[in-house]
Amino acid sequence: MLVSEFDYDLPAELIAQSAIEPRDEARLLLVDGLADIAFRDVASVLRPGDCLVVNTTRVRRARLTGRRADTGGGVELLLTARLDAERWEALARPARRLRRGVTIDVGSLTATLLEDPVDGVTVVALAPSEGIEDVIEREGSMPLPPYFHGRLADDERYQSIFSRTVASAAAPTASLHFTPRVVDSLVRRGVDIAEVELHVGLDTFRPMGSDTVEDHAIHSEHVVVPAEAVRRVESARRRGGRVVAVGTTVVRALESAATGPGSLHPYDAPTDLFIVPGYRPRIVDAVITNFHAPRTTLLVLIAALMGDQWRDVYETAIERGMRFLSFGDAMFFEVEHG
Repeated sequence: MLVSEFDYDLPAELIAQSAIEPRDEARLLLVDGLADIAFRDVASVLRPGDCLVVNTTRVRRARLTGRRADTGGGVELLLTARLDAERWEALARPARRLRRGVTIDVGSLTATLLEDPVDGVTVVALAPSEGIEDVIEREGSMPLPPYFHGRLADDERYQSIFSRTVASAAAPTASLHFTPRVVDSLVRRGVDIAEVELHVGLDTFRPMGSDTVEDHAIHSEHVVVPAEAVRRVESARRRGGRVVAVGTTVVRALESAATGPGSLHPYDAPTDLFIVPGYRPRIVDAVITNFHAPRTTLLVLIAALMGDQWRDVYETAIERGMRFLSFGDAMFFEVEHG
C-alpha cells in the first residue's frame, strides 16, 4: 500500500490551536449517519453493558532544553521512551552535529549521548539516575505537539482525567474530552470502564517517511493490560456488550493482548503491532478517537478498522469545520469485523 493512499488536504485553520473549555464541549461526529453531537452526550451512543477502555498513562515533562558542555550550543532533547534505569530513547534537535559522547547540561540534569543520532533519534544516559523522574519533572517542560502553537493556561489540560502512570511523551488525546460529568453519565448508563496503559512514544511525532506502508518500521511502545481489565472486557463480551476503545493507543494495547477472537490475557511487554488495512480486530468493537494527521500510522489504523469510508468521514468533518488533531474534536464508529 502506498503511503499516499492515506493522504488528504488538511486546512491549517482546522488544526486546533486552543483547548476548548470545558473539555467535554468538543464535538463528536457519529460515523453511522454522520450526525454530530456535543461530546458531553457521548453516553447516548453507548449501551448498557458496554465496556469503555481508557489509557491511564500520564505525559512526562519530557522536553529538555540545554547546552552542550563542549561548545555551549543549544540542544533540545525529547525523551520518547525509558529503556532502563539510565538509558532513554530521545529525539535530538539539532541532531546534525551531535555525536556519541556529547554531553548536554539541562539545569541539574546531565544527558550523555550513547549513540550517534539516526534520523534525529538517539539514546542518552541521564544523570543523576536516582530520583530521575523527579528531576525530569523539575527541569523538563510539557512536550506539546509541534503543530500546536497556542498556549495552555495549565499543563494539566494536556493530561486526561484518567492519567496516573508517568510514562508517555504525548497524551492519548481521545481521552482529553472526558470530564467527571461525562464519566458520571456513563456510569448511570450502565457502561463499565476498564483501564490499560500504552506508553505513547516516537511514532506519535513522526509521519511515515517511506513510500509504502509496509516499509515503515513502527516503533515499539510498552503496553500494560492488567488482569482487572481482562476481567472487565471478557465480562462485557459475555453479556453482549461492546468493547469501546478510547483512542488508537487503547486499540493497539487491547489487540496486542489478544489471544484469539474475543479473548485476551494480561500483558506487560512492548508491542510493535502495526494495524493496517486487512487486519481483523479481535477485541475492539468500537472506537472513540480524534481526527488524525495525514500520512500517519494513526490514520492507517483508522482506515484498517473503518474501511474506505474514512475518506468520506474526514471530508465531512472538514466541510463542517470540525477541529483536528490533539486538541480537536472526536468521532465514534463501530469497527468493521469483516
